[in-house]
Amino acid sequence: MSSIADIRKEYRFKTLSEADVAADPFVQFNRWWEEATRSELEEVNAMTLSTATATGKPSARIVLLKGVTPQGFSFFTNYDSHKGRELAENPFAALLFFWAPLERQVRIEGKVEKLSAEESDAYFNSRPEGSRIGAWSSPQSEVIPNRSVLEERESSYRETFKEGQIPRPAHWGGYIVKPLLVEFWQGRPNRLHDRIQYSLQDDHSWKTARLAP
Repeated sequence: MSSIADIRKEYRFKTLSEADVAADPFVQFNRWWEEATRSELEEVNAMTLSTATATGKPSARIVLLKGVTPQGFSFFTNYDSHKGRELAENPFAALLFFWAPLERQVRIEGKVEKLSAEESDAYFNSRPEGSRIGAWSSPQSEVIPNRSVLEERESSYRETFKEGQIPRPAHWGGYIVKPLLVEFWQGRPNRLHDRIQYSLQDDHSWKTARLAP
């Protein structure tokens, strides 16, 4: 078995300079997003979401990006889940995209707010029936005795909603991460990576700076 410490990758795919990046991080994100989607990366919208308790104890998991607007980055989940409870205590989060074939990362830190009920309804109603039933069936992050509990709940809710519309549960909906900081990372040879950071200023403009790798 090879040593974990011996695992290395040499980055040499592209470069990132101050002269190349857009003045607005959302414009820059959309540029990279278009390249990532054209590259047909698997689960291109998968991102690490990091949250923390009020006392600063962190946790992280993969969620799926479901929208980008000039206001922020959106995802959907159970409000009563572990991450939902942490966001209720401490409404700040960090996101991380890692697009390995492009040797790129995007880091986002910002304040988190719930999306409107109308936005959550619209997305919920666009989901496949199984996913809508699943939102009702899973008491997300709670301890359960076995998988049969989930299967029984799913069967029960299928019966409940068999002849009508499946409404969005009150405990399920969307969040938007409104960034205060966005960093674009491009892998480069010899670990001398390119890092361009955008930070939101008091006048709502963005300041860019190069960070040492």
